[in-house]
Amino acid sequence: MEQRKHWWNGRWGNVARKDVYLRTSGDQWYVEQRAGGADGVSHFFEYDSEDAALDMVRALLVGPDEWRELSVRPPSR
Repeated sequence: MEQRKHWWNGRWGNVARKDVYLRTSGDQWYVEQRAGGADGVSHFFEYDSEDAALDMVRALLVGPDEWRELSVRPPSR
């Protein structure tokens, strides 16, 4: 699975932190919505197209938080 994008709501601390990830594997696209940092609770969504997955990402990023797109690390060799 390849991570394509990562957004963070800019808040520190396990209670306030939220992340949204866009990943792909083959022809499938996956969106992960995580609340609470690395040990937090995640919800997963699966899509057949990148457009559908990005529609979900845009919906998840709506609200009062100041979302930031973070750089994705290149795959390790």
